[in-house]
Formats: sequence, structure tokens, C-alpha cells
Amino acid sequence: MGVSIFGLAWRSLMNRKASAFLTMLAIALSVALFLGVEKARNAAKSGFDNTISGTELIVGAPSGQINLLLYSVFRLGNATAEISWEAYQALDSREDVAWTIPISLGDNHRGFRVMGTTLAYFDHYKYGQKQDLSFADGAAFDDLFDAVIGADVARTLGYELGTPLVITHGLGARGLNDHDDRPFRVVGILRPTGTPVDQTIHVSLEAITAIHVGWETGTRNPLADGLTEETIRGFDLTPRTVTAVFVGLKNRATVLRTRRAINTNKSEPLLAIIPGQALAELWQVMSTAERVLLAISAFVIAVGLVSILTSILTSLNERRREMSILRATGARPGHIFALLIAEATVLGLVGAMAGAILIQVIFAIAAPVLSAQYGVALIGTGPGLVDLYTIAAVTLAALFLGIWPAITALRRSLADGLTVKV
Repeated sequence: MGVSIFGLAWRSLMNRKASAFLTMLAIALSVALFLGVEKARNAAKSGFDNTISGTELIVGAPSGQINLLLYSVFRLGNATAEISWEAYQALDSREDVAWTIPISLGDNHRGFRVMGTTLAYFDHYKYGQKQDLSFADGAAFDDLFDAVIGADVARTLGYELGTPLVITHGLGARGLNDHDDRPFRVVGILRPTGTPVDQTIHVSLEAITAIHVGWETGTRNPLADGLTEETIRGFDLTPRTVTAVFVGLKNRATVLRTRRAINTNKSEPLLAIIPGQALAELWQVMSTAERVLLAISAFVIAVGLVSILTSILTSLNERRREMSILRATGARPGHIFALLIAEATVLGLVGAMAGAILIQVIFAIAAPVLSAQYGVALIGTGPGLVDLYTIAAVTLAALFLGIWPAITALRRSLADGLTVKV
């Protein structure tokens, strides 16, 4: 009897399929919510941490280090001010600076951010574990109206080498703000990186200046329509401002001294941040929300576990005949006690396993959408130790919760056994 107690518990649950299914569903949904919050939190952290690597400083106009990090690296939000080209040149010429990557943001193409930069971007920008950018097809821009697109841009829009594209002024919708008189041509497609680079269209800084000739007031000047491409190419297209600058140092040990020197620059207010410190501050700001989400998820699991207790307790009166038959066939009080414990354990185990499987299915469906729409890669969301620990904890909690109905059933079976049947 004791050897097959779990089999007996399973058959007993199958006799009450509807209530057992609903109880396991409640457990599965609560476990899926808990694991979803935990995995999404860790995946978001991993994704953000892997977005930039090997860059010692990011320099922009003073606007707060989290804001600077978000718009320059993650393309989230907008810069409230820019830094002058003269300030960039002074920064680039510092003796302790090994390389710089100036970037200019502000326009889009069909919802994808357009970034002006230099060829240094393809040489020095790194992500993940100091991985270099590489081309799946084509090469870096060479002509004024060449464009290099990220992997998600190519996949989503179906672009390939030679495809023409028109940039839209600002971040608004296509229409009157299109720079349709200065079309670009795709000359390079980057390999996937799992970072916002995949969502970006890269052009030269000079190209950003060229498409804005005649747009100095923010809208198109009708007189600009008379300027030919050859005339534009003859202009001095040196940018007046850039949005931010990625900086690599000759010696990483000087990063604090260099940051202080930049932040105390008297000729023009600048803000230099260390990416790692800015990310740590970002997670600190979000830690309160994370704790609240985890607490809510834990309470949801508790509610799911209570449903096990409720399900078994409410069925005890209906199961007096079942208990009597078991006693009549030789089951001892210990067997009745173990049967109820086993039922609660099986409900918790199966429900928790179903929840762990459910969240994997949800991530498999959501990951491509999040990557395509928001550039967020769900890294490390596969099955892991947290799944095993959660399943074990829920199963153990269900086992202990089963003690109450087990004791109740034991007392009733003893009382029914001592009652004289007429």
C-alpha cells in the first residue's frame, strides 16, 4: 500500500479531474508569473550590461547620467542638449584619450533610429564580452549617402544591399518631414548583436549635416529644393554639434581623473559618465519596483497554494465513502494520512512543473517580438536552477499544507470506523 501511495493519489485526483485541473492551473499560473518576473528582470539586466563594452566614458551635455546612458546607448528618450563640435575636437585631442566615437541622433526611418557617426564606430564599438561589430553583408559607408543597417532593420523591412531609404526628420511619422530629396542607399548589413545596434541605421556625420541643409528652422525651407546633390557635396559638411561621444582611454586607470577633468571643463559644460556606474545607478532606481513585483508574485504563489488546501478540504465530506472503502480493504490510518499528503504534493509538483513549462513557451513567443520592437534581448531565460528551486519550494510547501486535511481525514476515518452502521 505504501509503495503505491502516489499512484493511488493520482488516481484519486483523476476521479476529481475538474477540481484537480483548476487547482493545478492556479499553481501553474502563479509559478509562471513568479518565474516570469524573475527571469525578465535578470534578462533585462544581462541585455543592458551586454550592450556596451570596452568604452570607458560616455560624454554628453549635462542632463543626468542615466538619461545620457539611455539615449546614447539604448536609443531610449532624447537628448535635451548637444555638445559643440569644438568641444568634441578638444575631447578627441586629449593626451589620455585613445579613441572617440561621436554620434548624432534625432532622425528616424520607419520607426528605426538613425545615427550619424564616423568610421571609428565600426573599429572601436564593442558589445557583450568585448565583441566587435561585424558585417553580414557589404561594408561600412564610404559615400555621403551610404547607410549601414542593423540586423533587425534588414530582417523587419526586408532590406538588402542597394535598397534605397529615405530618412524622416525627427522621430515623427513619415510624410511632410521626409528628407526625400536626399535618399540613402544600403551598403552594409551588420550581424545580429542582440543590442540596440540591431535596431539602428548608421550614416556618416556629414550625411546628417547634408540632409539638414535648408532645415535650420526645423522645417524644410522651400529654397532648399533648388539645391542639387552636387551643390550639397560642395558645402563644408562638418557638423556643428554631436549628441554624445563614446571615449576609450589609453590607460583605464586614469578614468576617474579624466572624468573629473571633463566634468569640470570651463569652456563648455559637459557630463562624462562611466557606463558601468550609470547602469548600477539605473538598477538601484529600479530595485524598489523589482522588489514590489517579486513580492506580488510570491503572494500569488501563496494564493495558489491555498487553493490546494481549499480543494482537498472541501472534498473531504464527499470522500467519506472512499475512505471507508479504503479502510475496508485494509488501509490503515497511516495510509489515509499519507494519501492526503501525497495528493497535495502531486498537485503542487505538477502545477509547478506546468508553470515552469508555460513561462518557457511565453518567452519563446515574446522574445522575437521584444527583440524586433524594442531591441531587448531576453538573455538567460532558459530553464535553470531558479526553476528547480521554485518547483522544489512549491512542492515542499504543498506537502506541508497537506498535513491539515490529512489530519482531518484521519480523524474522520477513525470516527466513521467506530460508528455503528445500521
